[in-house]
Amino acid sequence: MSLACFETTPFVSNPLETKDDLRAFCTALLDPLAAHTSPHGARIHLGYTGTHYDEAAAQLEGFSRPVWGLASLLGGGGTYAGAERWVRGLDAGTDPNSEEFWGPMRDRDQRMVECSALGFAIAVARPQLWDPLGAEAQERVGQWLGGMNDKAMPNTNWLWFRVFANLGLLRAGSRHYDAERMRKDMDHLDTFYIGGGWSRDGPEGVVQLDYYSSSFAIQYAQLVYSKLAQDTDPERCEEYRSRARQFALDFVHYFDEEGRAIPFGRSLTYRFAMSSFWGALAFADVELPAPLTWGVVKGLQLRNIRWWARQPGAYASDGTFTIGFCYPNHNMTENYNSPGSPYWAFKSFIALSLPETHPFWAAAEEPYPTAALGSAPKILKQPLHIATRAGGHTYVLSSGQQCSYPVKQSAAKYGKFAYSSAFGYSVPSGSLTLEEHAADSALALSADGGETWKLRRDTRAPRFEAGGVLRAEWYPWPDVRVETWLVPPAPDTPLWHVRVHRVRTARALRSAEGAWALYGQREDGRALEPESEGGGAFGVREADGIARAVSRAGVSGIAGLETVSWGGAAGRAGKAIRTDPNTNLIVPRAVLPTLVGEHDARPDADIWLVTAVFGLPSKAGAGAPEQGWEAQWEKRPVVPKEILELIKA
Repeated sequence: MSLACFETTPFVSNPLETKDDLRAFCTALLDPLAAHTSPHGARIHLGYTGTHYDEAAAQLEGFSRPVWGLASLLGGGGTYAGAERWVRGLDAGTDPNSEEFWGPMRDRDQRMVECSALGFAIAVARPQLWDPLGAEAQERVGQWLGGMNDKAMPNTNWLWFRVFANLGLLRAGSRHYDAERMRKDMDHLDTFYIGGGWSRDGPEGVVQLDYYSSSFAIQYAQLVYSKLAQDTDPERCEEYRSRARQFALDFVHYFDEEGRAIPFGRSLTYRFAMSSFWGALAFADVELPAPLTWGVVKGLQLRNIRWWARQPGAYASDGTFTIGFCYPNHNMTENYNSPGSPYWAFKSFIALSLPETHPFWAAAEEPYPTAALGSAPKILKQPLHIATRAGGHTYVLSSGQQCSYPVKQSAAKYGKFAYSSAFGYSVPSGSLTLEEHAADSALALSADGGETWKLRRDTRAPRFEAGGVLRAEWYPWPDVRVETWLVPPAPDTPLWHVRVHRVRTARALRSAEGAWALYGQREDGRALEPESEGGGAFGVREADGIARAVSRAGVSGIAGLETVSWGGAAGRAGKAIRTDPNTNLIVPRAVLPTLVGEHDARPDADIWLVTAVFGLPSKAGAGAPEQGWEAQWEKRPVVPKEILELIKA
């Protein structure tokens, strides 16, 4: 049997171009949940993996998160026969006498998170999901949702979940609505705003601007609020629409022509929730800033959903979501990811709530606005990113972000030098070998002869410099200082970006610097072999100062540009490291071109590592990189003059 038969999904026949298509996709994802739903409808049990919170809350998560899509489908004039499961579930889940009771609210309770979907559902699909409950059940639901109004919450986007609960209670006319609590939450959430359309996710002083600042929570919530609270809070609603217009001009740079979004940060098992901001723009009737049009916005949203609908590893055999990114992968998840967590993706079905006459649906879909946005790298000030589409993929160079609290794999999720829509990023599977660390787009350092390794996590003093270069410092040990410059592609070397590291160390070090992680198999599915031995067009190349891999996914390579006269590490060896299985988010079997070196302690002198990184993903369906890439490989990029002057000083 051909492997190709497993590289498909049940949804490939759906073109996902119209509202009816999107409704059919939503329905096709809702249907498999019936077999996993409890007798009274309040809990959906999708698997046996654990979370830091209790099992009842995990099964509530399975119940509530699909409601983001169900409510939009119903509120937009659609029907779904299985909706009665959620009506019965609301009744049973909030009934203390029911065996399916979700349990009372406590401080900082996961149940609070799930209230956001329920409040949204009541607000946009009241006739279908609230009115059928009857007065007694409505009182219980209102009391349960309102139970969070006097509880402590984390100082993060969580506050929006209480806002949404109160919005639903307000729309339902429930006596448990707390106007003063909602006003205080809104006022505090507005202190997160940092300008340019961006809001941080939580405490001041930490830059964490991942998808929670956009589609997963804050921007999405602001847009939905701006529609639902227009009559009661018009000034704030207009401010949120203004922020969204500014934000959209940055956020568009996180998507590519094929519909992929750049994997960055945490909670990526939420998958196509990454694009829900675009549907929320339409929900809020935002006046779009040029060069965005409704045809462009429609394309950004639907291409992303189409791409995800065709990722076979995202779905179990019964059509439910797996935990992971492009395939089942618990290694990249957080301690709050239950089997129901991926259904946060249903936020992207918000466009179903719109009539077909809305310009989002009435407009013809337009391609990614490549020409209008231009080809020059784009500095994204607030997230400390430099975005580029050079080399056939969208990626960002990154310095300065980190999570505000310890989160699993945080060095990989926030501390790497670059994040790509095509290549993704990798997370470590262990703490010993380089294969376990999977240090793509990173500099790994060891002070014990390779026994253990450290990668950048706590990034300090990030700033943009002349020429559009991103500079920052990091300290893997108190007596080791690393200063890193990230240089975007130049017009004459579009497939390369440059990293420069100045290392001052009081201890001997080993270094390993990785390029992009790449699908690591030959045409026949076996592991890539050296180019001179494997035959065919695919293979790996290892030599002094360079490493390269070529496969059906494209080309990834790395080259050392430093010289001994700079105090550099001439002679770094090129290695094509086969990273541990299931470390990369995009492919479970990856190879990582890497430069490895050894460096003596030099507490009073600089060690310079100057590195060029090459990347060219294959186009969709091509099965091989574009011809002519070899000439680009041979043409090395130039280190900017300002950095050269520092090196030679």
